[in-house]
Amino acid sequence: MKNVFIDGSAGTTGLRIYERLSGRSDIALLSLPENLRKDISARRDIMNKADIVFLCLPDAAAKEAVALVENSSTAIIDTSTAHRTAPHWCYGFPELHGQREKIAASKRIANPGCHATGFISLVAPLREMGILNGDALLSCFSLTGYSGGGKSMIADYEGEEKTIDMASPALYAVAQSHKHLPEMAAVCSLNNYPVFSPIVDDYYSGMATTIPIHASMLKGINSLRELYEAYADYYKGEALVSLAEPFSSSDKYYGGALSGKDYLKIHISGNDERLCLTALFDNLGKGASGAAIQNMNILLGVSETTGLIV
Repeated sequence: MKNVFIDGSAGTTGLRIYERLSGRSDIALLSLPENLRKDISARRDIMNKADIVFLCLPDAAAKEAVALVENSSTAIIDTSTAHRTAPHWCYGFPELHGQREKIAASKRIANPGCHATGFISLVAPLREMGILNGDALLSCFSLTGYSGGGKSMIADYEGEEKTIDMASPALYAVAQSHKHLPEMAAVCSLNNYPVFSPIVDDYYSGMATTIPIHASMLKGINSLRELYEAYADYYKGEALVSLAEPFSSSDKYYGGALSGKDYLKIHISGNDERLCLTALFDNLGKGASGAAIQNMNILLGVSETTGLIV
């Protein structure tokens, strides 16, 4: 039995991880009394006793927490932005070819960002297969439920002070400085950041990340069907990333369609000239906690879907 500690278990991501893990018999969840949650000595001691530590903390706090681990055996899965492009950290997106083996051999795993998960699921395969050029000028809009903003945003949307404006979609990070942009470009080997438009709406969880693209930008692809087949071949056999049949897909995609689930589904729509690539998933599932647990399962050598809702 492996010992697991969640540093930051009171936050949205940490709570979901705890919920998914609390019923498992193959791990023991370590915890600290409430009065010691911020005690450096107590945290250092328990983290060094753990086989796996989840960091569910702000960036600065995550960097400080990593320094507390003084042995070479404790594996860290960091759900913050702090280490996603850092040297010597493994990016925790197992479905990218060759990445699963790197995760299994790593002690430092950076969990992907939620918006980045959708973007990378769509773009990284195209780059790897040579279908999309690294100089491509892409745009992306990504719809998320308000739980993606953490406890403070949840309180705003569910509290008595909620304004009428919050009942409609809100564009944010309009200065093109969203914190997920570096990993989106780095993991996909892009020379340019995409023009990125994240949108938060008045529902709890679920995401729809969409990339509009002209077919002329895709090398060796002559139809929507050919693009579908390329994705289907790339993700063949994956349990947590799948494709919707393009010609039977609904003409409407709901951001909350996969709320509460831990997998991602790709939809390809449009026609042979202009296409929309859409990833549907839960920002708290495959976009955060579900992905972190999937990475833990890989480290443990058990089925990647263990403890997940698929």
